[in-house]
Amino acid sequence: MRDNEWLITRMNQIWSMLFPEVDKLNNVIISFKGKWKTKYGHIKRAGISTEIAINGLFKEQCIPEYIIDLTIAHELVHYWHGFNSPHQRKYRHPHAGGIVTRELNKRGFGHMAKLEKTFVRRQWPALYKVLTKKPY
Repeated sequence: MRDNEWLITRMNQIWSMLFPEVDKLNNVIISFKGKWKTKYGHIKRAGISTEIAINGLFKEQCIPEYIIDLTIAHELVHYWHGFNSPHQRKYRHPHAGGIVTRELNKRGFGHMAKLEKTFVRRQWPALYKVLTKKPY
C-alpha cells in the first residue's frame, strides 16, 4: 500500500521534473485524505502552509499510478496559478476556460488525461464500491 511518504516523494519528483519554474513559496504538505467518490484531490491553505489532499482510496495498488500523478499535477497547476498558495493569482476562477487542462497537456499529461476519462467511466465506479464496501 502507498503511504504519505511515498506521496511526498512522488510530488517532489513531479514538481522537480515537470514544474521546475514553479517556486515553492511556502511549506507544501501533501497527504492521503478522505474517501471521496467524485473528488480526486484538493488544495487549500492551512495557516502559512498549503495542503494538498489526495483521495485516501488511492493508497490502494489497484488504482493506477497515473491517476495519482495526474491529480498531483492538477493541484500543482492550481498552486502555480495562485489558488491557495502565495503565488499571485493568475485567473479569477481555478478552471477558467480550461486553463488546467491546457497546462497539463503542455506539460505532457494529455495522454494520462485521456486514460483517466476511460478509468472514471469504466473502472472507478466498481473499484469505489469494492474499496468502500458500499452496496450501491
